[in-house]
Parts: sequence; C-alpha cells; structure tokens
Amino acid sequence: MDLTQGTSAEKVARSKKMMIWFAIGSLIMSFAGLLSAFIVSSKQRLNEDWLVDFQLPRSFFISLILILISSLTFILAKRALEKNKMQLVSMYLLVTLALGIAFIFSQFKGFGEIISDGYYFTGPTSNITMSYIYVIAILHIAHVIAGLICLIVVIYNHFKQKYNSNNMLGFELASNFWHFIDVLWVVLFLFLYFFKYII
Repeated sequence: MDLTQGTSAEKVARSKKMMIWFAIGSLIMSFAGLLSAFIVSSKQRLNEDWLVDFQLPRSFFISLILILISSLTFILAKRALEKNKMQLVSMYLLVTLALGIAFIFSQFKGFGEIISDGYYFTGPTSNITMSYIYVIAILHIAHVIAGLICLIVVIYNHFKQKYNSNNMLGFELASNFWHFIDVLWVVLFLFLYFFKYII
C-alpha cells in the first residue's frame, strides 16, 4: 500500500490504521513471549510446585462469554452507524461499555476464586502456575482498560455527533482494537484451558 497516494485525509487515515496494526502486532509478540515462558517453565519443571492439573476459575468462563458478546455489540454499533441510526449506535456502544466493565469485575472475581483455593500471587502460598495465570490475566485486563478508554472517547465523540456513515475513522480504530483484545482473551483462555491436556 502506497501511503503517499490520495487526499490528505486519506493519507492520515491510512497512517493511523497502520499505526494501530503495528501496535497490535507488538502486543501479539509480547503475549506470545509470555506464553512461551509459560510453556518452557512447565517443561523444565523449574519449580516443584508446578500444577499439572490446574483449574481455571469459573468466573473466567463467564468473562469469556461477556467479552464475546461485547464484540458482537460493537459490530452492531458499527453497522448502525453505517446506516446513520444514531440511537441504535448509542445503545450498542453503552451496552459494549457495560459488558467491558462487567468483564473486568468478572476477572477480579476469578482472582478471588484462585485466592480462595489457597493460591496467592506471591508469598509462601503462591504457586508458579497460578502466578503465570495472574500475570497473563492482569496484563490482558490492562489492555481491556485501554480499550475501555478508547470506547469512552468514541462514546463522547458520538454524542458530540462527530461520527456518521462518511466519517468513521476513530470509530473503526477503536473497534479494531476492541476486537483484538476480545480475540486475545479467547486465545489466552483456550491456551490455559487446554494446555494441561497436552503437557
């Protein structure tokens, strides 16, 4: 793609889209490195307390459903915007925001379940397996919070009537990032859920 072709607005749009994809690529590499460390630690058994048959908190299953639905509502919001149905856009964006917040609460409830099982992040009752799960989930939550900030900006701009079917750049950028963190959690969840069956 030649970023020098087109109008000034088109050049800016292409540049911003490239930037978001570069950022997403960097995040993929970061999480891939973290999962690789998880695999290496399990294979080398660097710590005697590595859990072979660990269980993910039930709340993590709930959070998976919440984040999948949030992607759907963001897609519906975008489709409504393409048709200039602004009331529907408002509704779907607010539902997406609520689902994102509910996802974070569900994740912290999952941490509570891990603690109730006797596993803390650090200390004498910590466990290397669960510590990895803490780190993976917390890093993902940090990116969900970043996504929520983007979503709040989109909602603010929407109510300021800055978006329409012909002006969707900011909306699309936030949507792409949101879908990425949603897919990322699906991948992380499936990795952690099925990993114990393949080690």
